[in-house]
Amino acid sequence: MAEIDVAKSSDIKVNYEALLKEVEVLRKKLDDERQKLNDVPLTTVAERIEPINNLNIKTRRVLKGHQAKVLCLDWCSDKRHMVSSSQDGRIIIWDSFTTNKEHAVTMPTTWVMTCAYAPSGNVVACGGLDNQVSIWPVSFDEEPVSKRRAVGTHTSYLSHCLFPSSDQQILTGSGDSTCALWDVESGQLLQSFHGHGADVMSIDVAKSEAQNTFVSGGCDRVAYVWDMRTGQRVQAFEGHEADINTVKFHPSGDAIATGSDDATCRLFDLRADREIATYSKESIIFGVNSVDFSVSGRLVFAGYNDYTVNVWDTLKSVRLTILYGHENRVSSLKISPDGTCFATSSWDYTIRVWG
Repeated sequence: MAEIDVAKSSDIKVNYEALLKEVEVLRKKLDDERQKLNDVPLTTVAERIEPINNLNIKTRRVLKGHQAKVLCLDWCSDKRHMVSSSQDGRIIIWDSFTTNKEHAVTMPTTWVMTCAYAPSGNVVACGGLDNQVSIWPVSFDEEPVSKRRAVGTHTSYLSHCLFPSSDQQILTGSGDSTCALWDVESGQLLQSFHGHGADVMSIDVAKSEAQNTFVSGGCDRVAYVWDMRTGQRVQAFEGHEADINTVKFHPSGDAIATGSDDATCRLFDLRADREIATYSKESIIFGVNSVDFSVSGRLVFAGYNDYTVNVWDTLKSVRLTILYGHENRVSSLKISPDGTCFATSSWDYTIRVWG
C-alpha cells in the first residue's frame, strides 16, 4: 500500500509540474498576442498635445476635529458637505465652505476605515474593524447614532464601501478577500464576488448609464473588473509589484487607475485589456494610498505615504506638481462632484480642501 501511495504522489507531482509548465507557455502566448496588437505608446500619441502649464493649486481650507488618524472621506452630491471617518471611532459631517462640524457620531468601534455618502445625501454608510457596513440617516436629531443599523457583515474588516447607483444598494470590499452587494432595506446579500487571493483594499464603480461593472484592487497585486449582475470577473489587470491600495475608474469608463505600495500609479485600458501608462519617478519611493481623476480625466491626483499629493498628466505620464501641507501620510483623496476642488484626509488628524 505504501508503494502505491508513493507512486500516486509521484504521479500527482509530475502532473502538477506539467500543468505549471503549460500555464507558463499559455501565458507567454497570450503576452505575445497582446504585443502584436499593441499600437504606439500613449506618451507618443500625447506628444502632439499641448502641455499643461501653471497649475496653481493650494490649500483653501483645513478641517480639524478628529482626535486620531483620518482614514477616509467622501463628498456629498450637494458639492458642499463631506463625511470623514477616523481611527478615533468618529464619523464627522463637515460643511467644507465654513469648515464647521454639523454632525459628529461616535461608532462602537475604533478604526472606522471607510465612509460614503448615499447619492441622495440623506444617508451615510461606514465600517471598519467591526466587519460591518452600517448606515444612518443624516438628520438634526440629537441621537442620530440611535438610528444606526448594520446592513451587512463580512468575516474580516471592511476596507471600502460605496453606493453604486442609488440609496437602495451598497457595495463593500473586505479583508476577507471578497466584495459584496447588499440590499440596504432588508440587509440581504444580493451578490458576492470571490476571486481575490488576499485582502480587498479598494473598489470603484464605472460611471456609465448601466453602472453594472465595478473594479476592485487588493493585496494580491491584481485589479479585477466585475459584472455586478452575475458576480463574475470580467477582466484582470496585473503589473504592480506590491499591494494595490486604491482603484479608480477614468471618467470615460474605459480605463482604470491604480495606486500601489510599489510607489507607482498605473493606467489600464479596458478596451486594450492592458496597462497603457505608468506614473512614477525614481525619486518616489513611498506607496500610493489614493488616486482620483479630474473631471476631464486629463489629470491624475495621487496621495502618498510621504505626506505629499502628486499631480500627473494622464496622457503624457509626467508629474506636473507636488503639493505639500499634510504632516503625515495622505490616506484618502476625492475630487468634488463639480470638479472645482479636491479634498485629502491624513494621518495628521486633518482634512484639507485644495483648489
